Amino acid sequence: MNPRWSDAAGEVRREASGFRGRPAVRGRAAVADRQARADRSRTFPPLPARAEGPFAASWWGSAWVDALESTALDGARLDRGRAYAREGHVDTINVTPGRIVATVRGSRPRPYSAEIRLRTLSGQEWDDLLGAVAAEPTQLAALLAKKLPSALAEGEVRLLPGPGEIVPRCSCPDHGRPCKHAAALCFQVARLLDADPFVLLLMRGRGERELLDELSRRHAAYTAHTAAETATHTVRTARHTADGSRAARLPGPGADSPAPGSLTREAPVSDTPFSDAPSSAASAPGEPAGVLARDALADRHRPPLPPPLALPDHPGRPPALPDADGLPFDPAALEFLAADAAARAHAFLSSPAAPPAPSTTGSAAAATASASAPAAPGGERPPVRSPFPQLSVWQDAVRLAATAHPTAGLTSATRALYRDLAAATGRTPTEVARSVAAWRQGGPEGLALLDTTWNPPAGDFDRARSALIAADLPALRPRHNHLTDPLRCIQLRYGRDHRWYPYESEPGAEDWWPTGPADPDPVGALTTLLAR
Repeated sequence: MNPRWSDAAGEVRREASGFRGRPAVRGRAAVADRQARADRSRTFPPLPARAEGPFAASWWGSAWVDALESTALDGARLDRGRAYAREGHVDTINVTPGRIVATVRGSRPRPYSAEIRLRTLSGQEWDDLLGAVAAEPTQLAALLAKKLPSALAEGEVRLLPGPGEIVPRCSCPDHGRPCKHAAALCFQVARLLDADPFVLLLMRGRGERELLDELSRRHAAYTAHTAAETATHTVRTARHTADGSRAARLPGPGADSPAPGSLTREAPVSDTPFSDAPSSAASAPGEPAGVLARDALADRHRPPLPPPLALPDHPGRPPALPDADGLPFDPAALEFLAADAAARAHAFLSSPAAPPAPSTTGSAAAATASASAPAAPGGERPPVRSPFPQLSVWQDAVRLAATAHPTAGLTSATRALYRDLAAATGRTPTEVARSVAAWRQGGPEGLALLDTTWNPPAGDFDRARSALIAADLPALRPRHNHLTDPLRCIQLRYGRDHRWYPYESEPGAEDWWPTGPADPDPVGALTTLLAR
């Protein structure tokens, strides 16, 4: 089955994410695993265009640009890449250890996938680097201030890339090193490094959170070790001074002096200060082990959440995805599903059933109204009902096809779409096209009337026939929920939503097609149908 239409919500998303399964991890280990993976992947929105000025304001950003320019084999490609970056052709940037990826819009409709590779540091190199930072508080303070000390970047373990270390790649047909798309990405990365040098550390293999946690542990251990050495030196100095003073007060050899050659025992000097103090591990029985962080912070005042953003007039459009060979998903299908999700979310938020967004001027009233809202059993708030009906796979596939190209005409794109959907669902392209027309006419009810009949109350039909006769319109023959004129090959179908759906057929063939919009007035529906 074509993954584009096999499942409107789940299958394509699983294909798009490249999910292959992970070993089951539970509890705190699962939380730590998710945090570690999230820490080693950062995504940055497209940077705004920059008309003039250098790309890097910091010395480490300039060093990145120098490494790029020393690697480039063609200055013209660099100039075009610099122009692409200034004009904002680089879309969302994703940074992971050893890899930077972004889509770059070129001269073709679909963007290219540009990539930069950089060697990650080994475990020993990280150990040396972190040890050097922990031993120098000024370097740690500089990192926390989003600055990169030159002594750290140019030490024994080099953080900044040298000539030839930046490896560019791109899905475009240009084999330049780098091409203009990869060069544009490199220039934008220099701006990211300006704002946050932890991006460089992430390229080299470690995320910001794990680095700060490890530096905190190392700095605490280094501080404790330094304090212990200072305390030991102080104790030894004090004892040495006391021994010297006592020896100065002792009389010469006499009755009170020890005999020559006799042994005297002195208390040994411990290498650890305060050795007689009780150990922290030997706590008294029954002493509490500590307080959980969530309990200690439970009573802390939390500021209120900011009000949600105003609803835009129209739903947004997702960014165009690169079109490359070997992708595990269809970029066009994924773009369409993302646009459909945005449109449905916008429709839900703009519907009367959606919860009102609190305003900045009436936050107190909104909070009061929210607090006074009836609660569900158990103290929970009642769930907000979705304005979208539950659809089967076939219904949702027809809905997607109807909204993919909301035009009445058949184009090459719609024909290909109908063929794919027919092959995926075991139907013919004609059946798909007829179902799409029924959905455009009346949504789920229009699709239901296409293949099923029902027996409405007699009063509805009687009033409809009387209204048609009073309007001097042709008499229609009733059958089930259909009113048909076989001579003119026209038909009205009455839906359970109390609307009339016009249909027409080719002469001499019982091949009925939805025609025109549904109307609650049978006179209006038939008049529109006769005017065609």
